[in-house]
Amino acid sequence: MTNNKNPHLFAQQSGRRAETLAAWYLRLKGYRILARNFRHASGEIDIIAQKGALLVWVEVKQRHKGRASLDDVPAQQWARIGAAATAFVGRRKALQGLAWRFDFIGLGGGAWPRHLKGVWRF
Repeated sequence: MTNNKNPHLFAQQSGRRAETLAAWYLRLKGYRILARNFRHASGEIDIIAQKGALLVWVEVKQRHKGRASLDDVPAQQWARIGAAATAFVGRRKALQGLAWRFDFIGLGGGAWPRHLKGVWRF
């Protein structure tokens, strides 16, 4: 259900659908989803996934006209994601020895999700 009368609500619903699609896409690629929409005072992470000894912090973007690109995520947003990642791992001792990677999944334009790996370094 979309809400054309409230553009903010429509954007939220559309974003949640994109994140759900991205999470399923990652599952099909062998990732285990640890959390979605993790929020901390320092920032928000769309998807937190694990594959073996690797923690993956995923930013998901969707565009209705064309496909979202990495340029849609400014450097300060990645810095907030990194700070939130630190907070997430800080509370979970079992994850503290794992390697980290920051990924981007772009959706839109009727194409398959585009998964870019290792797009930012913390």
